[in-house]
Amino acid sequence: MPGEPVQPVEPRLTPEQLEVIYRHARTEHPKECCGYLLGRGPSAEVVVCANQQDRYHAVDPATYPRTSANAYMFGAKDVLRLDRSLSTDRPATIVYHSHPRVGAYFSDEDARAALAAGWPVEYLVVDCQDERIVEALLFRREGDAFVEIERFAGAAL
Repeated sequence: MPGEPVQPVEPRLTPEQLEVIYRHARTEHPKECCGYLLGRGPSAEVVVCANQQDRYHAVDPATYPRTSANAYMFGAKDVLRLDRSLSTDRPATIVYHSHPRVGAYFSDEDARAALAAGWPVEYLVVDCQDERIVEALLFRREGDAFVEIERFAGAAL
């Protein structure tokens, strides 16, 4: 109603959670990092995962032509934990990965993988450049498309 105060919207990620994700991206740079959050709000746990893309590429480069420089893949244990969490009171809510040197956007490959996984989560993409984290963008699935729903400032880490 007109004249009523507008309630501020709580960000989906706290500065502390973003710092964990940004530090992960910087540690893995120039490779993509990946992980996810279990739960919502300030108590959500950031699960830092190892990017297994190079292992798959080494074994079968025809099927997995990308390396960790431009792709990510969770290991089996991480996928199992994420998948099992979806039927608990603390489900995975956000999957994150970095885009080294190319900017934060939801690529066609990101969309293909997200649609194939079918997880009811949002997706955070971190713009990790050589000298700093520029920003991170959060995307939500709407039909077969992914739309930006929130933008987070970067950090000089």
